[in-house]
Amino acid sequence: MKILALITARGGSKRIPGKNIKNLCGKPLIEWSINAAKGLDGICDILVSTDNQNIANISIKAGALVPWLRPKKLAEDNSSSVNVALHAIQWYQNLYGQVDGILLLQPTSPFRTKKTILKGIELFFENEMQSVVSFSPVRDHPYWCFELKNGVMNKYANNHEKHFQSQDLPPVYVTNGALYLITPANLIENESFYKGKITPLIIDNQKECLDIDTEFDWEVAEMICSQVDE
Repeated sequence: MKILALITARGGSKRIPGKNIKNLCGKPLIEWSINAAKGLDGICDILVSTDNQNIANISIKAGALVPWLRPKKLAEDNSSSVNVALHAIQWYQNLYGQVDGILLLQPTSPFRTKKTILKGIELFFENEMQSVVSFSPVRDHPYWCFELKNGVMNKYANNHEKHFQSQDLPPVYVTNGALYLITPANLIENESFYKGKITPLIIDNQKECLDIDTEFDWEVAEMICSQVDE
């Protein structure tokens, strides 16, 4: 078993400037994800893909592999994580040989645990090594959502007129960004984490599901980080 852990960390965060190296409970945000992947069976390397030298320096100090700075064309606002992952896996396999899987860990999910990562790896090998993506139950069910059209609110799921109690709603899930695990061949062929057979890793713990995108998210993270058992 040989899995490459990839952490993508661009320097140009606009909502929270310097987010990936901003201190969260005494250590840079990116270090939380590096530490989560350290020492896990099956992970051959922890590779950080960044365009920022400060992020690179902090990542190297934390024990990650940072062999280059990401090309500018892969560090724009509209650059996709798929293209970043393809760049990283192709470089790594050319130098170090084939790996069984590429494990994408976004630094904005600092509270995912080693146990959760190991569960994702376990599911990956149990389910013919297609892909594993982490999901969480939605907080606001689409049956209760509305959309605004021409100044009028309309039911988003307008084919469901029945009034549902919370306990009667069909379960619906959303990706939370904590973990993506896929074979290099699948990623190269489909250029997506979502094509083919997807095995869900369901994460119910709200702390682990936190994806830091806004200042409010950061404030929430500061409130709960000291309670997390790494």
